[in-house]
Parts: sequence; structure tokens; C-alpha cells
Amino acid sequence: MKREIAGKKRKIDGVDVFVFTLLTIWLLIIIIPFVNAVSISFATQKEYVDNPLMLFPTNPTFRSYEMLLNDYRIWTGFRTSFLIVLMGVPLNMLLTMVLAYGTSRGSYPGKKIIIGGILFTMLFNGGIIPLYLQMKEMGLTNHLWSVLLAGSVNVFYFVIMRSYFQSLPDSLIESARLDGAGEWRVLFHIILPLSKPIIATLTLFYLVDRWNEWYNALIFIRNSDLQPLQLVLRSIVMESSIVNNVTSAAAMEAMQNFDMGVKMAAVIVTILPVMCVFPFLQKHFAQGVMIGAVKA
Repeated sequence: MKREIAGKKRKIDGVDVFVFTLLTIWLLIIIIPFVNAVSISFATQKEYVDNPLMLFPTNPTFRSYEMLLNDYRIWTGFRTSFLIVLMGVPLNMLLTMVLAYGTSRGSYPGKKIIIGGILFTMLFNGGIIPLYLQMKEMGLTNHLWSVLLAGSVNVFYFVIMRSYFQSLPDSLIESARLDGAGEWRVLFHIILPLSKPIIATLTLFYLVDRWNEWYNALIFIRNSDLQPLQLVLRSIVMESSIVNNVTSAAAMEAMQNFDMGVKMAAVIVTILPVMCVFPFLQKHFAQGVMIGAVKA
């Protein structure tokens, strides 16, 4: 009898059809704009005017990418963005892990005040002017360290990591301390090896944040050789739009520089490195995203 019940296939009811339809629609809402952006980046201006919602260009061209990649500034932007990622992500993770571990274990005077002060910054902050004055006073303006330190710890990510550290059993830490392990050894040899999912998740979050860094760079950096990729692409796209709006003889030649194609090419160039990194962290990322739902 049990084998017969186990062998029966589950019937598809109206709820399953509704959920499947809803998820399919949601998938199309996500996929179609991305495919459209890729198609526009390979399309000509005439084809885009005839069909702005194209999914596959009939006469694909690399002109938008050629215009984008032939500008030397984009390679400067790539270099700066890679430096921000290589220097910023380890700094972010180190400060976040140390802060999360220090506030998740033990009881010491002023702990609640410290945590409350950190969480208070999620709702209120001093503003960009005091931050700029502080960076100027420290002599860090027009330097990459101003960008790195301005976004050194994301409080929301800190809360996520602290919650995960709190979910780990205290017996592991107590046994390590009985064996003579100090706080740094407990953190790096016990806590972190057990926290690979959340570390991979927040590493990906910080990587995306650092790769898309533009606001702090816009405020603190004036040297064109230190501008990250996002600001460089912004300048190229704005210049392309301005040139195409000029009513002169040179504008007819510039019309070949399809400004919308350049914009979409800039989007693809920006997200491509992150898309290449994501598959390597996908396994841990999926586990880390489910941590809050499973342990809540």
C-alpha cells in the first residue's frame, strides 16, 4: 500500500498553475529588458528607431563597442575600479568580520550602546559635507583611500554577519578558549571556517558595491586618471549624447555614433566582470541568502 502511494504522481492543481504562470511572467520581466539591452548594443541607429523593443538585431554591428573601447579613458577606469575592488573588498570584509565578531560574543560594559550607535547610522548620518571636510582634513581627497574608507563598513551587511555569528554554538568558542586560544585565533581558525556561506555572500555584495562605486569618487576625486569605470562611462555616454545633438555638418558624421547603443554597450561592459565572478560564488551565495530564513 505504501509503495502504491509513494509511486503515485502528485496532481497539478490550480495553485501550481497560478504559481508557475506568475514565476514565468516574472522571469520574462527580468530577462526581456536584459536581452533588449544586449540587442541594442549590437544594433544600428536606424534599426533601433524602427524597432526600439527588438530582441535580436538583424544586422549586428560592433560599432558601439568599438567607440567605447577605443577611448583610452575606459582602460583607466577599468584599472581604477579593479584597484578599488582589490583593495576595498578585503578591507570591507576584515572590518565587518571583526566588528560583527566583537559585538556578537560576550558581555562587556557599553555593548548595547555601541551596537545601538552602529545601528543608528542606518537611519541617520552626518551627511556628505562633514565627510568631505573630514577627508580633506586627513589629506585624503583626490586619493583612492578616500573612496575606500568612505564605504568601509555597510551596516546592513554587518547586521547579517553578526546574526550569523550569534547562531554559532558557544561551546566551540569556550572549548577553544580553554585550550588557550586568543580572540584572533578563535575568529580566524574557528568562526570563519564555519562561516563560508555568509562570507561568500557578503563578499559578492561588497564586490558589486565596490565595482559600481561612483558617488564617493565623484565627490572626492578630481584627477581624471583616478576616476573609476562608472564615472568614465558616464562621461563617454554624456559626450556621445551631446555630440549627436549638435546641429552642424560634423553632426551628420557623428550620427553614426549611436548614443543609445553606446549606453547599452556601457551597461554590458559594466556588468560583465560581475557576471563572470558570480558562478564561482553561486553555491555559497544561495546558502548565505537562505540563512536568515532557515534560522529565523
